[in-house]
Amino acid sequence: MGKQKVFVNGKLAKENVGGYLPITVDLTAQGVKAGETCLIAVLADNNDDKNYPPGKTQYTLDFAYHGGMYRDVWMICKNKVAITDAIEAGKVAGGGVFVHYDNIGAKSADVNIDTELKNNGSKAKSVTLETTLTDKSGIIFKKISSKITLKPNETKTVNQKTTVVNPHLWSPETPNLYKVNLLVKEGKTAIDGGTVRVGIRKAEFRGKKGFYLNDKPYGQLMGGNRHQDFAYVGNAVPNSQQWRDVKRLRDAGCTIVRAAHYPQDPAFMDACDELGMFIIVATPGWQFWNKDPKFAENVYQNIKEMIRRDRNHPSVLLWEPILNETRFPLDFSLKALKITKDEFPYPGAPGAAADLHSEGVAENYDVVYGWPTDEGKVKQSLFCREFGENVDDWYAHNANNRAARHWGEKPMLTAALSLAESYDAMFHTTGQFVGGAQWHPFDHQRGYHPDPYWGGIFDAFRQPKYAYYLFKSQVKPDLKLTNIETGPMVFVANEITPFSEKDIVVFSNSDSVRLTVYEGKSWTKPVIKAKNSIPNAPVIFENAFDFWEMRDVTYKRKKPDLISFLAEGIIDGKVVCSEKKMPSRRSTKLRLYVDSLGKQLVADGSDFVVVVAEVTDDNGNVRRLAKDNIVFAVEGEGEIIGDQSIGANPRAVEWGNAPVLIRSTTKTGKIKVKAHVQYEGTHAPKSAEIEFESISADLPFNFMEQKKVVKQFLITDKANKINLSESEKKMLLDEVEKQQTQFGEKK
Repeated sequence: MGKQKVFVNGKLAKENVGGYLPITVDLTAQGVKAGETCLIAVLADNNDDKNYPPGKTQYTLDFAYHGGMYRDVWMICKNKVAITDAIEAGKVAGGGVFVHYDNIGAKSADVNIDTELKNNGSKAKSVTLETTLTDKSGIIFKKISSKITLKPNETKTVNQKTTVVNPHLWSPETPNLYKVNLLVKEGKTAIDGGTVRVGIRKAEFRGKKGFYLNDKPYGQLMGGNRHQDFAYVGNAVPNSQQWRDVKRLRDAGCTIVRAAHYPQDPAFMDACDELGMFIIVATPGWQFWNKDPKFAENVYQNIKEMIRRDRNHPSVLLWEPILNETRFPLDFSLKALKITKDEFPYPGAPGAAADLHSEGVAENYDVVYGWPTDEGKVKQSLFCREFGENVDDWYAHNANNRAARHWGEKPMLTAALSLAESYDAMFHTTGQFVGGAQWHPFDHQRGYHPDPYWGGIFDAFRQPKYAYYLFKSQVKPDLKLTNIETGPMVFVANEITPFSEKDIVVFSNSDSVRLTVYEGKSWTKPVIKAKNSIPNAPVIFENAFDFWEMRDVTYKRKKPDLISFLAEGIIDGKVVCSEKKMPSRRSTKLRLYVDSLGKQLVADGSDFVVVVAEVTDDNGNVRRLAKDNIVFAVEGEGEIIGDQSIGANPRAVEWGNAPVLIRSTTKTGKIKVKAHVQYEGTHAPKSAEIEFESISADLPFNFMEQKKVVKQFLITDKANKINLSESEKKMLLDEVEKQQTQFGEKK
């Protein structure tokens, strides 16, 4: 992240600014020959720099951009005649492979495949580009061959076209993917090739009529924003966690994610394609404009590169080519839009979206960020880029929608019900308003505030809060999806503690909910499904819990096993789902589980998985109010990320559990994780252990790992050692608040 200088064998090979889009270095051009060993060094400079986006000083920024290399580094070996790289080629709507469509319908769809080839050799070459199209079963059903002659150093684009009959159309509910397999052959010998996963779908924003997908009205697009920050590791999130983040959001019922406020990792994009998540891809930037023309040029370059990188993804619904919440001039707004259109000049191109109040947007952009109350002010469809925020002011940042998971039941319930109100407002529409993205599903670090952002439906370790179940309860109970957790559900937002609320709140997507207390009294209430409202309103059973009644059952009647809440979801008169909640008694043991979501740990030295230690009673009920420190140890081919210096190990129990990050080594094998409380004694919870295995990486490693630190050094910029007075701090934060208010923060 930041500015980079790349050195090959001691010589400067490339300089770059920005940390969200790919850079390439041609080793051959640097004199490296096949089979040789070379030394590549990267100088990463993450100091504040107003000349490239985001530009804003990190101590006034609403997110953190951590330094260093935090995404994949690849070595790609190519023949002298090869398919070019879309970004390296640097051509408008060209370079690499570009797959686009026309005449999409249920019966057929035209698929256009543009592939650029370059001859880097000194002799003319005659080659064949062999392209096949396969469906998810892997069966080849389309094959196209094109012959081409390339002079030395010549580049040509091969345009191939085919028609798919009865296409399996892509949607969040049916994320059908095809593979475009490309093979460059010289005679019968394959000399280059590659595979591009694509999806065929027709997405249209029809103004006041709303959003249509594959010629059918889709309804509301509901989802969230996403920063790439993860607990302990910052932005250095492996591909498996990118996939898990998408799955968590899809499990929560999200169908769209807005990339806040920069292009996401390619693995995240792939996961959106695979799991059925629309995405709005945003250019880097937040609340900052530099009048120096070089800054705008850097933004324009980011727009070009993000489109060239992500244009083949069916999940890309919109481009956000402007700087978020920023007062930029009209000429910038119009040029950013022109670049977006020029880079994808074909039917079905993703639209461009920006704020209603930004220069030139209401008059020219395809989709406008706004609120249901803005219907009629513009002709375009409206979408809320960030909903759910209720901060008191931008200095204090107190809000009823923000609750750290470890604050417990009452704050999490308050936050969930607050988000229920915001979610409800998304449906107060005539149809022109097409949905919104919650700010922000994952807790994350911020630059200008001492607290993390605590408004997520998950915490920074991706442990769910009550609001997660609110979101999940909005999914239709009869929806069935591959790899996504769906179906009837019910969740009791009450832990039956002495401090629990008298009203019992239940989240469910059933027709009605029956609540039975202490295996005796029961009530049945409907799940309200009002028109133009939240699909499934929270069900509230007033005064259903009383501490003194609970105490009477356990203390006087001596029947603690009766203390329970049983919530049953009922559809068409039948119980289709249920959840039984019991209070935890004394802490007696620990329990471990691997939060893998079905993705195994890859032995590549950088992948990690979250292992969670829960404090439970004899019956396995989680002791939510436990306050222990958990000490972790690992054996085998794994290691713990972090130590005592950052509170990672020992780790304090929060809301009944303590997570630890286990990173793989470069060898496959068994990994055993052990956990015990820091201060063991006669009545301390018993220790626990769990064993799992890592699997081989798909590709070989092209580096020689040396863990010995030769020299540690830190480059700092004295100008960034800020020492501000309290009044100066207040002035800067007031400016942030002013700009935020101008762009209409909404509930």
